[in-house]
Amino acid sequence: MNLFQSVIIAIIEGLTEFLPISSTAHMKFANPFLGISPNPFVDLFEIVIQLAAIASVVVVYNKKFFDFKHFSFYIKLMVAVIPALLFGALLKKHIDAALGNLWVIAIVMVAGGVVLLFIDKLFDKNKTHIQNELDEMSYKKSFIVGCFQVLSIIFPGLSRSAATIIGGMSQKLSKKTAAEFSFFLAVPTMLAASAKSTLDVLKESPEVLTSNNISTLVIGGIIAFLVALLTVKFFINFIQKRGFALFGWYRIALGLIILTLLYTNHL
Repeated sequence: MNLFQSVIIAIIEGLTEFLPISSTAHMKFANPFLGISPNPFVDLFEIVIQLAAIASVVVVYNKKFFDFKHFSFYIKLMVAVIPALLFGALLKKHIDAALGNLWVIAIVMVAGGVVLLFIDKLFDKNKTHIQNELDEMSYKKSFIVGCFQVLSIIFPGLSRSAATIIGGMSQKLSKKTAAEFSFFLAVPTMLAASAKSTLDVLKESPEVLTSNNISTLVIGGIIAFLVALLTVKFFINFIQKRGFALFGWYRIALGLIILTLLYTNHL
């Protein structure tokens, strides 16, 4: 992976991590177009830039993350992350196999897009008058949102963001609160997943940590972080005004393009 390739992938990650369009799918689709072949360093790079993008949430919502007066907030996140940790460990072989199958990812992209077309109408009544809706969110609702997150583990390309936002809206949370809780939940989820994946990569291929590769990781991480900072604020404003349909159409179009390229052996 050269510098140009790493910059493009980092930008893609920063743009897509918090949108309901699957950052993983976009990176897997982009790699062959950029001439990037699967190898341990590419795996490590994708882990690092995902974690860097997630870190932007802590900056944007720093008052919420470091408000230790509301300790229940942290407990809710821990409750919500439990299902992903359990199923992530149990389904690791399935996850690894599915992540390597572009057919599966593209089909899930299309299916997820169809779902997003109907989300706004389905949960149109989820309008809250509670000033601090997240503080009023129960542990039960947190756990249910966490169960929805498992769907993104079982079906790569679904989008962790899409799954958890839909999960939140199914529990009568407003779009804004569902999206914000999805952002918050990403932090412990990705910390745990990244730590495990990083250890696995380094255990199997410790030679990836060359000075050149470390520089690439740092540059990629910074770019993903900065782009994600802008995306988080944009997304909240966008869904409140326009909803999810545009993301649904985008997913369907991209998924069909990838399926066509795969069918015609151009990918």
